Amino acid sequence: MMRTASVKRQTKETDITVDLNIDGSGTGSITTGIGFFDHMLMSFTKHGLFDLKLKAKGDLDVDDHHTVEDVGLALGEAFKDALKDKSNIERFGHAIVPMDESLSQVAVDISGRGYSVFNAEFKAEKIGDYSTRMTRHFIDSFARSAGITINVKIEGEDDHHMVEAMFKALAIALYKATAKNEKRGVPSTKGKL
Repeated sequence: MMRTASVKRQTKETDITVDLNIDGSGTGSITTGIGFFDHMLMSFTKHGLFDLKLKAKGDLDVDDHHTVEDVGLALGEAFKDALKDKSNIERFGHAIVPMDESLSQVAVDISGRGYSVFNAEFKAEKIGDYSTRMTRHFIDSFARSAGITINVKIEGEDDHHMVEAMFKALAIALYKATAKNEKRGVPSTKGKL
């Protein structure tokens, strides 16, 4: 069974479509109007071996907040829909990714309980048209919508490297957590996630 999902999210502030294949090959087509964010989502797609088509149109004349937040919500919903009942997955995944002077650690639990912990201090307000503070907000929006617990820790000096290492680590952690394992059944002592 293919683990795919299509999500459309439309509000007065954004119009987003997402097509996700968890069992992809790392190809994508991403347009959000925020160049650095597009680059991060492509890196996420490549390193998670997900196939992702994502198109977002938001009120960028205001700022990038609504677009980044709503992409996180829509992408999280797509992950939740694609995983269906979450049976036969590893459930847990983690990754440590260095990028030059930076180091990002991400751990995930596909528990059905969306929660995030985010530890990072950025030096600049923006990377291109992308607000660094939105990194935390993206993780929280994605975690809540997907029903995934995500713990992030980033160290470094260069904000670009820090954010990019985090998106790569998130992708690898999710790749591991979504890996199929028929022996697991429903990976919970409760019998349900």
